[in-house]
Amino acid sequence: MTDNAKASSAGRGGDWARFLANWVRHPGQMGAVAPSSPSYCAMMVRHASTDVDGPILELGPGLGVVTKALIDKGVAPERITSIEYEGDFARTLKQRFPRVNVIHGDGFDLDTTLGERRNEKFAAILLAIPIVGFSQEKRQALLRGYFERLRPGGNVTQLSYLVTAPIKPLPGVFTVSSSPIVWDNIPPARVWIYTPLAGDTRPSAPVPA
Repeated sequence: MTDNAKASSAGRGGDWARFLANWVRHPGQMGAVAPSSPSYCAMMVRHASTDVDGPILELGPGLGVVTKALIDKGVAPERITSIEYEGDFARTLKQRFPRVNVIHGDGFDLDTTLGERRNEKFAAILLAIPIVGFSQEKRQALLRGYFERLRPGGNVTQLSYLVTAPIKPLPGVFTVSSSPIVWDNIPPARVWIYTPLAGDTRPSAPVPA
């Protein structure tokens, strides 16, 4: 094994330990017990609408595996805004990706977190924050709020271990599709792709409490 390969392997092991430790301390804030595998993150990026012009919003980047997959695909780091709720993870992201706009904030409260950029429209939104504790009605309301932040042609992609769509489609509002299962992830998982329908012009309802 080369020195670079050894360093990369050691880094992944260290990230896994940090991720698990944080999950043990704050399980409700974490969507996973381990960092997503590189192939799983590459699958997410493959299905995200990164070909649409404009900035890209990453919600729940953790320690940056999806961020790296975006950059490896050729996305300029300056296009990426990554919002991370856990402070230590956010600090690590800023060190690893100094050209990415990393914000320590809440992906469920984007108006506050984005501040002066609250009205900005994004080419793609990549979602990896935990929503399974919410009712289906609240999940759908959150998603419609994210749709309002998309540019035409944009989509929302989500990492999930569930075998059915975490957010059920709303006829006339958005469709849902999925990637194949990525078996080398822990646990195996797939990417869910939410595509807003062009004919939906209704504003989203308030997110239920």
